[in-house]
Amino acid sequence: MSTGTRRLTTAQALVAFLARQYTERDGRRQRLITATWGIFGHGNVAGMGQALVESAATMPYLQGRNEQAMVHAAAGYARQSGRLSTHAVTTSIGPGATNLVTGAALATVNHLPVLLLPGDTFAARPADPVLQQLEVPGAGDVTVNDCLRPVSRYFDRVTRPEALVPAALQAVRTLTDPALTGAVTLALPQDVQAQAHDWPEEFFAERVWHVRRPAPDPYELDRAVRAVRAADRPLIVAGGGVHHSAAEEALAALADATGIPVATTQAGKGSLRHDHPAEVGGIGHTGTATADALARTADLVIGVGTRYSDFTTASATLFAHPDVRFLNLNITGFDAHKLGALPLVADARTALEALTTALAETARHRVAPAYVREYTEAKTAWERRVTAAFAAPDPAARPTQAQVLGALDALVGDDDILINAAGSLPGDLHKLWRARSPRQYHVEYGYSCMGYEIPAAIGVQLAAPGRPVWALVGDGTYLMNPTEIVTAVQLELPVKLVVLQNHGYASIGGLSAQVGAERLGTAYRRRAPDGTFTGEPLPVDLAANAASLGMRVLRAESVRDLREALAEARSFDRPTCVYAETETADTLSGPPPAQAWWDVPVAETATRPSALKAREEYDRHVADRRHHL
Repeated sequence: MSTGTRRLTTAQALVAFLARQYTERDGRRQRLITATWGIFGHGNVAGMGQALVESAATMPYLQGRNEQAMVHAAAGYARQSGRLSTHAVTTSIGPGATNLVTGAALATVNHLPVLLLPGDTFAARPADPVLQQLEVPGAGDVTVNDCLRPVSRYFDRVTRPEALVPAALQAVRTLTDPALTGAVTLALPQDVQAQAHDWPEEFFAERVWHVRRPAPDPYELDRAVRAVRAADRPLIVAGGGVHHSAAEEALAALADATGIPVATTQAGKGSLRHDHPAEVGGIGHTGTATADALARTADLVIGVGTRYSDFTTASATLFAHPDVRFLNLNITGFDAHKLGALPLVADARTALEALTTALAETARHRVAPAYVREYTEAKTAWERRVTAAFAAPDPAARPTQAQVLGALDALVGDDDILINAAGSLPGDLHKLWRARSPRQYHVEYGYSCMGYEIPAAIGVQLAAPGRPVWALVGDGTYLMNPTEIVTAVQLELPVKLVVLQNHGYASIGGLSAQVGAERLGTAYRRRAPDGTFTGEPLPVDLAANAASLGMRVLRAESVRDLREALAEARSFDRPTCVYAETETADTLSGPPPAQAWWDVPVAETATRPSALKAREEYDRHVADRRHHL
């Protein structure tokens, strides 16, 4: 072991350290931090900026246009990489740092590792305040970076060079822990970044962080087996943890062996291929009639890697069997114990394999043939509804949103990846999309962040070169965050952007009408004489905007045009946008309505008839809500 030292600035040392960190799982090793995104200002240009110049051969630099978007790109990369690799993000102090907060929240909510390196105010305080410093009269040690504490899995402020050693090690420990991972923040005061220190050579030694697969406790496994054997109508709810632990084959093996049907959350969709006999589609408010009917009558719900969001549980109204019990396979005890469940705290793949093996011992366990026939026939009926929603009897007509998905469904193969996050598209996708491979369906619905899709597509494309990557974007999301189109053009990444223009917030517009808010502020229209925004649609041209940022743009005026444009975009080797104006939010989009409720509280007192009617409907649904204890 070397006992020498190396004199470097704090920023140089951090970059050198990160370049030597690796993860390993199942015998496969990869770089943990494969690149660093950065937008430079006075708070990081002389520190991290200079360090990245010196380390260009070992730490690639990626230039972003918006700090939030850089985190989204890193999160997309991490998800596509199975959480085994990710990116770092460096920013200046002030607005650059606070712009990270939304992206950090998204990463942490979705358990995706990203490393955030915001600049910070002077540790030595030679001048106080400095440019962009927030002053808090009652606390001299608070900076805007403290906004990142609640949305980070680990946070530290490196106020002296030597403090980097434990901080960096704790940061990487958190990033590589499958139960804890999320956004990790190391706040770097701008003076400390540039200070030199004699670093021990051991700090820069290659480190391989083993990503563990904890096995289930024998007692918990025995209780799980007994619960499954006792159930007449079990249902598996597959969440994002199935993908994170690469447990898709283990899940299929359990379903094949037992005949237990598998419903999927937004994060878990694709855990089984859409045509697997046991796959019954999405569950919850945006789920299929097949999965939701099974959920209402299930006597045992087996959650695998899910945190049971309100969309999954239909706001605690979905699992209606009077004696329903829960068995949760999850790597975190926090999620495993939800809904009064029997916990099986373990890696999803390890737990599924152990459960399958245990159920095959002494007597092979399988659900009744009548139960299999029931969900098979229901799934067949639902597929007919999907086909009807996708159908476009008039190729010359303007496409509905569902017909756009139908055109994509007819075009894509197993390698294509679809990215979406917000609006009405997640609901349509969860109900209708036929996932063909584990990594095809990439809908960020943990934080459901408008503006995620375009930068995430860049991150996914970097992690999956050669695979067609589609970012499905409504006009509302596009207007939130189109800036990274420039980055895709700069990096020559052949992402495919599908922009659907419906002149407003279709999803929230519909919800607004349901809860008595009468679509206020949900349409992009001119102001009418009565002061409402109900005039003509705004004369914006998002296709021209995308073209001005460097994208090749294909306009589709009809279903026929759309099919041709999508096929051309898929074959093109540079960033391409397909722009289509769809039917407006006031017309039927084609997909079946919600198959389960979602709790959005309605005003208890109101004078307008729409709100009074909405409250009556709300009270009716609330009566079905229950606590699972």
